[in-house]
Amino acid sequence: MIDLVRPGAAVALLLASASPALAQTDASAPVEMVVDTAKPGSKIDRNIFGQFAEHLGTGIYGGVWVGKDSPIPNVRGIRKDVVAALRAIRVPNVRWPGGCFADEYHWRHGIGPAKDRRVSINSNWGGATEPNSFGTDEFMDFVDQIGSDAYVSVNIGSGTVAEAAEWLEYMTADPATTAGRERAGNGHAAPYKVKYLGIGNESWSCGGAMTADHYADVMKPFARFVRNYNPAQAADSPGAMQRIAVGPGDDNLSYTESVMKAWKAHDWAWSIEGLSLHRYTTGGGWPVTQPSTGFDEGRYARMLKETLGMDETIAKNAAIMDKYDPEKKVAIAVDEWGAWLAPNPGSNPGFLQQQNSMRDAILAALNLNIFARHADRVRITNIAQMINVLQAMILTDKEKMVLTPTYHIYKMYLPFQDATYMPVKFDGGTYTQGDIKLPRVDAVAVRDTAGKLWLAVTNLDPNRPAKIVARFPGVQPRAARGEMLTAPRVDSVNSFEAPNAVVPKPFTGKAGKAGVALELPGKSVAVVQIDL
Repeated sequence: MIDLVRPGAAVALLLASASPALAQTDASAPVEMVVDTAKPGSKIDRNIFGQFAEHLGTGIYGGVWVGKDSPIPNVRGIRKDVVAALRAIRVPNVRWPGGCFADEYHWRHGIGPAKDRRVSINSNWGGATEPNSFGTDEFMDFVDQIGSDAYVSVNIGSGTVAEAAEWLEYMTADPATTAGRERAGNGHAAPYKVKYLGIGNESWSCGGAMTADHYADVMKPFARFVRNYNPAQAADSPGAMQRIAVGPGDDNLSYTESVMKAWKAHDWAWSIEGLSLHRYTTGGGWPVTQPSTGFDEGRYARMLKETLGMDETIAKNAAIMDKYDPEKKVAIAVDEWGAWLAPNPGSNPGFLQQQNSMRDAILAALNLNIFARHADRVRITNIAQMINVLQAMILTDKEKMVLTPTYHIYKMYLPFQDATYMPVKFDGGTYTQGDIKLPRVDAVAVRDTAGKLWLAVTNLDPNRPAKIVARFPGVQPRAARGEMLTAPRVDSVNSFEAPNAVVPKPFTGKAGKAGVALELPGKSVAVVQIDL
């Protein structure tokens, strides 16, 4: 293993300098962290690592689906390389078919023989032809291949309650029923499982431009009549389908207020289990102008400052939800988030193609840390998007595939799935760029499902290394080992020509009586297991 902590005297000095004080007064002094293993917090639901796959650009066609006759290796038309990569990060759920596309999607256009499927125009995203080759049965095959759960968004913008109800019946009813026989005739006799049901998408905008109160009224019949018939998902069972209502975009709190007020007054006839929240990092609002490559340190700092605002956005919405739901029965589902940047030069602007840099990996880590701190209320999130669109895990070009820096963060954070949050106290100091001031260091700790302790540390400062001393009161650590991700520049990317420019490397810390000493280079993320 490569030991990226300087051995010998430097580490000894770090350990010797540890003191009970948490305040950092010198930028060169070690950042002291205290992990309180005696006061565990909330469970971090593995579903905060969810993905989002919309019919948008090459996210589906070319990214997931290549067709059964493609020379690209596939299983029933679904790319083998993509499936293997997604299985490796244990994707918990995939949200589909949108997005704005969902509220113009009519599910019957995407079932049955390929020759009979309707070909239409994707008016939301680039005016592309939508062949409906990838429909309900293909999506369910895909999530089964990657070992994930289905998060299906139904059409309430241009669809009806009856259409949505019939779709869920097609997916989940017994094969003895008419709907079940139709599904069996299309190749799948057993009922599918639908873990999450999205009741519309951005109904305040592309999903119908509804007022909050109007949406709350429209939502109720969908919550009542769109049923899951799969016996394995019976109501009140651990596997019961969870219904996610449309919530706010950014800081528009009216939807949170109206939907939660309606939920508070609900009776036996209907309910919801989650409220969505959408928040993108654009580095300057709409229309987006921030490039995904070739940006300077000022733009880097601006993007990170904006993404840290996710914490306040969640806190504001959680405070409203607490008024109506102090027991936190209704989850926040941040089912669209990530970096939304200017399209790659020469690409179709409606395809939302962008590169994925070391900056975006840091952005992802900061958001995952925020979600972990709010694990009592945030129980599902979906990064936008999974493949070839916005802040993607994977980029493809015909037979080629590359894993992005953001993908590597998700793989490094695997121990956090269903782990228990452990409080960490620290003063991370300040990273200053122009008039922007950010914390130099961010950190979270968890105890995983096997009882092992993990510490994730992010150094936001792109120029200076961060020395860390982590203490665990009452316990002396024996070792610290894991992985670290960094790159030569904040805009370093993985390309088809250089797919391993930004990849994790083995990383170790030095354990001693005072704790664990780590030294992170600038612009880096480390995730280490602490042996106690």
